[in-house]
Amino acid sequence: MQGSLLKTLEQVRTYSVPIRDPRIGELITWYLRALQRAVDVIWENMEWRYVFPRIERKSGKIKVVAPYKAKVPEIPKSSSFKKKLRDELLRDCPYAKHWVDAVIRTAYSIMESWRKRYLKGRARKVKPMVEKRFARCKITLMRVDYERKTIRITVRPGEYLEVSWASKWFSRRVEGWRVGEVILKDDRVLVPFKSTRGVEVRSVVAWDSNELSLDGFSPLIGFVKVDLRPLQSMKIAYEKKKAVAQSKNKREVYEKYVKRERNRERDFVNKLAKGLATLFQSAVHVFEDLEKEDLTSKSKAPKNRRKRNARTPWKLVQRKLSEKAPVVKVSPRNTSRTCPRCGFVAKTRVGRVFKCPRCGLELDRQKLASINVYLKYAKMRGLPHSYDPEKAVKGELWVGVTPSGRSPVIRAPMKRSPEGGEAKGRGIHINPHKSL
Repeated sequence: MQGSLLKTLEQVRTYSVPIRDPRIGELITWYLRALQRAVDVIWENMEWRYVFPRIERKSGKIKVVAPYKAKVPEIPKSSSFKKKLRDELLRDCPYAKHWVDAVIRTAYSIMESWRKRYLKGRARKVKPMVEKRFARCKITLMRVDYERKTIRITVRPGEYLEVSWASKWFSRRVEGWRVGEVILKDDRVLVPFKSTRGVEVRSVVAWDSNELSLDGFSPLIGFVKVDLRPLQSMKIAYEKKKAVAQSKNKREVYEKYVKRERNRERDFVNKLAKGLATLFQSAVHVFEDLEKEDLTSKSKAPKNRRKRNARTPWKLVQRKLSEKAPVVKVSPRNTSRTCPRCGFVAKTRVGRVFKCPRCGLELDRQKLASINVYLKYAKMRGLPHSYDPEKAVKGELWVGVTPSGRSPVIRAPMKRSPEGGEAKGRGIHINPHKSL
């Protein structure tokens, strides 16, 4: 990438602060009752309208906006309706009025989430029900003292609840961060801390997410291979252990294995994200915008692929990496079927090697996808790029996570056959900045 680009990196970390106060339980009970009432009123006043098939022409291309006739829910959002809803909830509100505003906003968030899932075919035409006990506090109900590291929450006019994180283990980690809207639980308070800083981007790394590896491409480095086999082996081992415990009806043993698997997965992903952010400093990471629900759906994925897709933590890797470096998502459409040299789109994706029938390019399909992900980002941002992979590739960098997890494993750039044969040689430990 020529020059540099300034991007904003937003980080959010949520920590739990234990607290015991009978007023919190009473507040949550009223909050849930009011929240369900607000959802009921919005549902009863929601209108359904038909959307007919239509096609739009944009930038010289024809795009199908609505492929078929469908009934679409329209959530009422007029100011008069919201005022009536607020007045109705205020009748039985023994707390500060801003708690009613917090209830209404949470109710609309629930309904908007249901509407998006319904339009994608992931939710039924059933009214959402609130089951978990919580209360989301509005920012106007909070007063934060960053010197004393305390939060004063208004319960009733003149009645307050104070939460402190001064002596907590995470207080140094969030030094200088801003406090967001807290969430009250029966025995604890979830406090989100937010940080925003500018990051100077000088390079781009595009990633193709696969079951056993993350395959990346950067015009400054070449191809990058992140080995995920240790993670998959661990998850397969725990799947067998959980199956044995479940067959013997040992619930405690099953829950123990579930917790251990989750902790080891998070540990692996955290170390991997930290290693990638250290290796590729001042870089923006581009991923495919994959929907894991589609990859694990019975109607959209075969049985043998659903289980393997469910084991692959694509979303977790993206989320953890986004806390340490800028992350951008692009459409995954035809990334493994498009020739990066001539633009030909193949009809099938059979085989490990992509062979273009027009220009004769032969390339590993995972590497091909990473190049196409980069080209999509380059076109979107107007960056200079080359359509000839042979000129852009300079080598291959192999990256993995050691069993101890103390540092990444860097393997020297080496050539690989188009069939994807394994590279020989053992990994060596070197300083991340020397690998580039």
